Amino acid sequence: MTHRIRALPSQLVNQIAAGEVVERPASVVKELVENSLDAGAGQVEVDVVQGGIKRIRVRDDGVGIPAEELALALARHATSKVASLEDLEGIRSLGFRGEALPSIASISRLTLISRQADAESAWRIRGGEREAMPASHPPGTTVEVLDLFYNTPARRKFLKTEKTEFRHIEQLVRRLALARFDVAFTLRHNDREIFSFRRAEESRAREQRIGELLGQAFLDNSLRFEHEAAGLRLRGWVGLPAFSRSQADMQHFYVNGRMVRDRLVTHAVRQAYQDVLYHGRHPAYVLYLDLDPRLVDVNVHPTKHEVRFRDGRLVHDFLFRTLHQVLAEVRPEDVMPAPESAEVSSRPQAAAVQPRQEFFDLPIREKPAAYAAAFDWQKPADRGRAVPPPLVEEEPGTPPPLGFAIAQLHGIYVLAQNAQGLVIVDMHAAHERITYECLKQALDAERIRSQPLLVPVSVKVSTREVELCEENRAMLQELGLEVDTLDRGTLVIRAIPALLEGADAEQLLRDVLADLVTYGSSDRLRAAINEVLSTMACHGSVRANRRLGLEEMNALLRDIERTERSGQCNHGRPTWTQLGMDELDRLFLRGR
Repeated sequence: MTHRIRALPSQLVNQIAAGEVVERPASVVKELVENSLDAGAGQVEVDVVQGGIKRIRVRDDGVGIPAEELALALARHATSKVASLEDLEGIRSLGFRGEALPSIASISRLTLISRQADAESAWRIRGGEREAMPASHPPGTTVEVLDLFYNTPARRKFLKTEKTEFRHIEQLVRRLALARFDVAFTLRHNDREIFSFRRAEESRAREQRIGELLGQAFLDNSLRFEHEAAGLRLRGWVGLPAFSRSQADMQHFYVNGRMVRDRLVTHAVRQAYQDVLYHGRHPAYVLYLDLDPRLVDVNVHPTKHEVRFRDGRLVHDFLFRTLHQVLAEVRPEDVMPAPESAEVSSRPQAAAVQPRQEFFDLPIREKPAAYAAAFDWQKPADRGRAVPPPLVEEEPGTPPPLGFAIAQLHGIYVLAQNAQGLVIVDMHAAHERITYECLKQALDAERIRSQPLLVPVSVKVSTREVELCEENRAMLQELGLEVDTLDRGTLVIRAIPALLEGADAEQLLRDVLADLVTYGSSDRLRAAINEVLSTMACHGSVRANRRLGLEEMNALLRDIERTERSGQCNHGRPTWTQLGMDELDRLFLRGR
């Protein structure tokens, strides 16, 4: 059989492109809504029937399309968004290839109606037609897609149930609504309105939309922030570690308004949460990264879900450091509900038992030893007993966020009274975090010591890994890992961090190099060192059934209030919780 090279029919070319662009009805909705946003729409309405399989209709109030350009809009690679290579290297619009409409039209019955604001009438064109006809339509554009995949039955068989396909559409429109607060969105399914969001220009309106889209619980358990540096701007909401999820289903990241999924971003965020997140849990966040469009390539994948940063390491470090600092600065007063002043004023204030001043004035590296000494004050025979609170004078003024200790419960929990009600502290978990942070700060104040290997370890690697090792030699030495280059394919490990004595040196280096290849940076050494410090902090922290005096309990409360990441222990467990007076009143049916 003779194989001859020939040009493919335009219809077949469009269907091949549709296979890349249109995976399911939600893919059609994405392309059409993004076109509406690029057209400057202030309102977008999405109507679907039978999960989008029977009909998809997207209507907007954007600038519209001139009558003479309607036929061109359905032609492949025809677009108003890119005119030169320079435009392609700095794309600001969501769409740019000119493939979506002709690809969709090739696998459905598509109708396009549009009218410009200054035009006397609207114009309509259907897929396959060459000339537009007059029509009735307000300023803006409507695209109707009927019988998706009607002429490609094999692909239609891969579609899921109506319920499943609509769930994908709903999730998509919600994500788009998170990206553009300045646009109103309406979604209907089978002629029933699912949701309708007004434009949200003000801060309060934006938070209201966030609450409606992700739930009020996310808004109540997240931190809003904004940070800018090195030409990068990051803003949005990050969920508190205690609001972690069993799945990565509440993670929304946008680059210049474009929703993306990116391994580099996911790694940076995960790294920021690494020692405050419980094992196997996932953080929740809505983040917006803004940067010069020339510094990010969005022309990586047909669906435009992936991007490639020109300087991935800069972006990774910026994301990690920003989020790491935001989470580190959380203090009890930041996550605690405001007291109901009317009720609090009529209740007695917490007993004002202040800890000794020397607990506050100790140098950071002496904190762990000081705590150990403080907790050894007690006699062994007294451990495990209930600690009756003494009668003390009340001190006027507002108590600190975690209030003042009133008792110890079963040698495990510290009970404290604050303006909101009752605070319960897991004393081991809290002390473990405080000690851990003290150890980390003490280590940061000094250079990490290296432990020379008795027998240097040779490791066979790729040429690229040798180059990365040489480029990052200074960073590795700062973390105690000394590596030399033997030849273009061999590295020699001469020393490892002293804290990691006995570790598998070769595996440690390979893990670091793997991160450098994938993300441009690595936290393996720091994570391994922190794991050792975490173990030291755990073993050096106060244990259950240790009797504490009020002075020691209050010292613990004060250090929780000013310790970074003090809401969770080193393993991600909560260190304290708050029971408000309203919750306590409900338990005892007070006020009914």
